[in-house]
Amino acid sequence: MASHAPAPASDKPLVVLTPRTVWLIFGALMASMFLSSLDQSIVGTAMPTIVGELDGVAHQGWVVTAYILAIAIVMPLYGKFGDLWGRRWPFLVAIGLFTLASAGAGFAHSFGELVFWRGVQGLGGGGLMILSQAIIADIVPAKDRGKYMGPMGALFGIAAVVGPLLGGLFTQHADWRWCFWLNIPIGVAAFVTAWLTLKLPSHRSGRRLDVAGILFLVLGTSGLVLASSWTSFSGNSGYDWSDPALLALVGGTLLSIVLFVVVELRASDPILPLRLFRNSTFTIATLIGFILGAGMFAALAFLPTFLQMSTGAGVTESGFLMLPMMAGVMITAIGSGIAITKTGRYKAFPVVGLAITALGLMWLTRITGDMSLWLFGAMIFVLGAGMGLVMQTIVLAVQNSVDPHEIGTATSANNFFREIGAAVGTAVFSTVFTNALFTKLSEVFAGAPAGAGDGAASITPEVVQNLPEPYRSGVIDAFAGTLAPSFWYFVPLVLVGFVLALFLREVKLSDVAGMVARGEAVAADDPRAGAEVVDELSAPAAGDAPEADPDAERVGASR
Repeated sequence: MASHAPAPASDKPLVVLTPRTVWLIFGALMASMFLSSLDQSIVGTAMPTIVGELDGVAHQGWVVTAYILAIAIVMPLYGKFGDLWGRRWPFLVAIGLFTLASAGAGFAHSFGELVFWRGVQGLGGGGLMILSQAIIADIVPAKDRGKYMGPMGALFGIAAVVGPLLGGLFTQHADWRWCFWLNIPIGVAAFVTAWLTLKLPSHRSGRRLDVAGILFLVLGTSGLVLASSWTSFSGNSGYDWSDPALLALVGGTLLSIVLFVVVELRASDPILPLRLFRNSTFTIATLIGFILGAGMFAALAFLPTFLQMSTGAGVTESGFLMLPMMAGVMITAIGSGIAITKTGRYKAFPVVGLAITALGLMWLTRITGDMSLWLFGAMIFVLGAGMGLVMQTIVLAVQNSVDPHEIGTATSANNFFREIGAAVGTAVFSTVFTNALFTKLSEVFAGAPAGAGDGAASITPEVVQNLPEPYRSGVIDAFAGTLAPSFWYFVPLVLVGFVLALFLREVKLSDVAGMVARGEAVAADDPRAGAEVVDELSAPAAGDAPEADPDAERVGASR
């Protein structure tokens, strides 16, 4: 829907959305979203050291899987709960969980403890990502939202690149535990800021909770993420497709998904309303999010390793070499957000962005082991520039096309499918790449004399740099020769996204913030705000309880 008229006034006092309050809330949201995004990637470069110290080498995948699994499970829940009961308390709970779990992970003394706390981190992190985007929709009209959503999209891209860089720095020059301890002061600051500034209404909902939907959503999501993770190591570890355990998991996952659909079609208030898919804007934007998640995370997962193998760069240096990609995401995400705010039009950005992303992936199929780092930087800059045009624009399109009462549910659904795309895409890419690489490395080391290396199964960047010729060049060429053509698998997928974007209906951007449309707030220039608008931070809010009325500085709705 293009514009939402404010709901009829009630006898409840309304929140006053002054520009100062909006920017203060935005600062708290940015800090919180950065925490969650950063922790998806920061442990990657520190992983060998972490699992070695905690004796968890055989199960190291769980450090990442536990976090991604928890995030994927709770994304739709936070979105729905925020729509039902208000977003203030779920957001504070998410920050608290994430900060507490960061401390727990940093002080973990066993691998089991670390995996547990990573799961708890994910339970908080999923809420931070979803609620940050939904709260912006609550307090900023869609026509002005681009200048806020752009930096959020840039922040997500920055975290994806800076995470491995910080993980390498902490591991090499301090302690891997700082990967988690870093979150504690940021989390505390974000919690305090949110407590003081996040003056959003909380309310009771008389609607029944969709318990069966939640159950099958959790089972289906868990099965999908686990199946993707366990099959992504084919050729080394994990499960083969002939394994009965994996087949049982896949069968149970498919059954859970079918039952979830059946339950949601019958539920009076479903956790993920399937009728949203009758909205063409929502459906197209969600499919594009799935595609972008698959391509983006697959590229980010393997490019740093390629740099370490081919250039001898350490984990920190390889992170620095990914900075051009971050620059591309930042420039286009922020630039497109400003342009959308000025013009009120957004369709062109995902269309152009997906075309550029496809070109960037095609260009990456030309990488070689001895290529110039300047050329490599240009390649990943183009890829990042394409993704930056798409990421937050499709979220804005979704939020603008749904009822104001379902902003959280729609936002979480879009992000949920992007995370699923990331899990499935990375698994497929990893399987294809690992199998092909193992075959090439076996050929390189066929008939190798003693001392030339320990063979294909034990290759690390350090081993490669110490190999005699022609084995060193052979390994580097095998890695580049395997990685480069693997990107072709995602080019058709991104082109499908490009075609879908051509059919994205451009709805006029609403000039009313979500809370105003729901009758929970007034803009600062609204006549009802009158002369009573004062600094909301001048005194603590009263009645600060989950079921209390909105605890911001308020004016009577009847004025």
